Amino acid sequence: SAIAAFGAKVVEFGRDFDEAKHEAFRIAAVEGLHFVPSFHRDLVAGVASYALELFRSARELDAVYVGVGMGSGIAGLIAARDLLGLRTEIVGVGAAKAPATALSFAAGRPIATASAQTFADGLATREPNALAIATICRGAARMIELTEDAIAEAIRIYFDDTHQVVEGAGAAPLAALLQERQRMAGRNVAVVLSGGNIERARFLQVLRGDTPLTA
Repeated sequence: SAIAAFGAKVVEFGRDFDEAKHEAFRIAAVEGLHFVPSFHRDLVAGVASYALELFRSARELDAVYVGVGMGSGIAGLIAARDLLGLRTEIVGVGAAKAPATALSFAAGRPIATASAQTFADGLATREPNALAIATICRGAARMIELTEDAIAEAIRIYFDDTHQVVEGAGAAPLAALLQERQRMAGRNVAVVLSGGNIERARFLQVLRGDTPLTA
């Protein structure tokens, strides 16, 4: 509704991000439109501006935890860190029910999956981008996979402790840090909170103490 309010034509298609992506490819080809990809060098350069701001304002970070969907966020962090000559660990975070990126990181090459059934829709990708995977494999310290319960609990923590409404993908880095709290004890660590794109019904469900189910 918000996108349509800005005057855009909105087409809803498929059961997940990747099915919608393929339909967007088809529409662009049929109608002669320019397709804007979810991972591209120019996009990463723009996204890297947030990483530059983070590294400039929070110096000497030992590690940064960041959620990984198509990979622009983590690639931007890696690029900014390397250009600044820092030694900060970049830790990618995904959902165990959407394991394509973690599987690809472990294999050193893109591996697609048949499903991505996490309620953290910003992490729910099935077909990793080859350039993104190459960047993550080169520059990330590790990938962490989270349960749906861990992601939901991080959403509740953000609301209870900071009064912020946070989506699943935005809360995932905090959930990963909590999972590695002993490993990171005494270290200077940042987590990337990427957004609050969560539906009211789902958010209320999480606040009640439940974990949203996915088909």
